Amino acid sequence: MQTLIPYIAGRFVHPQVDRGTLPVVNPATEQAVAQIALCGPDDVNLAVAAAKAAFETYGQSTLESRLALLEKLDGVFKRRFDEMVTAITTEMGAPHDLSRNSQAPCGPGHIEATIAAARALDWETRSGSRANLVREPIGVCALITPWNWPMNQLAAKVAPALAAGCTLILKPSEMSPLSAQLLAEMLDEAGFPPGVFNMLHGTGPDVGQPLSSHPDVDMVSFTGSTRAGIQVAKAAADTVKRVSQELGGKSPNIVFADADLPKAIRRGVLHCFNNSGQSCNAPTRMLIEESVYEQAVALAVEAGAKVQVGDPSKPGSHIGPVVSKAQWEKIQSYIALGPTEGASIVLGGPGRPEGLTTGYYVRPTIFANVKPGMRVEKEEIFGPVLCLIPFKTVDEAIWIANDTPYGLAAYVQTGDDAKGKAVARRLRAGSVYLNGAPQDYESPFGGYKQSGNGREWGLHGLLEYLELKSINGFYPA
Repeated sequence: MQTLIPYIAGRFVHPQVDRGTLPVVNPATEQAVAQIALCGPDDVNLAVAAAKAAFETYGQSTLESRLALLEKLDGVFKRRFDEMVTAITTEMGAPHDLSRNSQAPCGPGHIEATIAAARALDWETRSGSRANLVREPIGVCALITPWNWPMNQLAAKVAPALAAGCTLILKPSEMSPLSAQLLAEMLDEAGFPPGVFNMLHGTGPDVGQPLSSHPDVDMVSFTGSTRAGIQVAKAAADTVKRVSQELGGKSPNIVFADADLPKAIRRGVLHCFNNSGQSCNAPTRMLIEESVYEQAVALAVEAGAKVQVGDPSKPGSHIGPVVSKAQWEKIQSYIALGPTEGASIVLGGPGRPEGLTTGYYVRPTIFANVKPGMRVEKEEIFGPVLCLIPFKTVDEAIWIANDTPYGLAAYVQTGDDAKGKAVARRLRAGSVYLNGAPQDYESPFGGYKQSGNGREWGLHGLLEYLELKSINGFYPA
């Protein structure tokens, strides 16, 4: 069985202390497919020292030299694209077609968007009569990424950090390290100088916490649960480093009666169930205007019943398993909880889908008659579970939508463009999507409230890794 080891100062090396290994489990088979060599605080110190030393030169390198390296990385990624597809499907159960068409393309997508943003950015600008404003790399960055969209989160952090001139230490999720290991190989092949990119495998307490609190780390970029994000922020507070976070969500999808109802409902159901519901911006709360509520419930059940669950290694539009036994059990607990709160299961329910006895498969589930304040309405389930909630007025819809500690994304379905835009402005969310509009790699992504702070993707993602220096007296009086 392959053992994945850290990458420090331009080499794949074994941890300094043997802490054992942790299996990487394929959620479709429940079998270990690899293992990671666990790192600890001593490895954190070594990787941070390597990054700090490399920053002395890489932080002063030219923009064009950095972008040339990113272009090489883009080429290596495209050549090894099929390997990335397989890695993602194996480690976290994303079906083959989803990995090929959505998950793996995030690598080149973010790399190329970052290159374009870096070339368009004014790195030096005049301010007033004497000051020159200069954008400079923030320094050594710790990047902590989750398992659910592994390549999206890796590339959305690594590419802008490198373009900015930062050096970095990556801690990928211990549940999805195959894609990160492959990306490390690609970065090595692209020729980034030793110490510019480093990677450590391990747990949050043993690697994430010491990275977040390390005095020589200038920034932490974290994506994951709100609970873990709070711990990262607390660990980083003593050294007053920059912290950028993309955390949880419980995104509303407001469906007005004047929408193309069959199209809007089907789109919302499929989006919620996509990636087996394991997306922080999934539209898991469907708010439906009361006059069409019963019709919408029937349409949602019809659309959800057509969603197939199956082997992620097979081509097709089906959904796969959830990532782990612990995640499966958490989702089952919420499915059991709903009826005790008064919600009605109109599709799916507890247990595995028929015929699937091995693997962490969940039955796509829809709750109707959900009321604001129910736990299934309030808490992030992170599985293929959709709540259908009626509303009477625009104001009530907006109140329900905003009545959440989260604010990552929101969705609006209406045939009235003016109403859609007006509602979008009142929603407390970092991204709002009107009538199924997609997001491109140039648009900023991030949340309000407990969904985090800062932004990723495109220009705004690049700015997160830059400091702004004012050189006064640069221009003679």
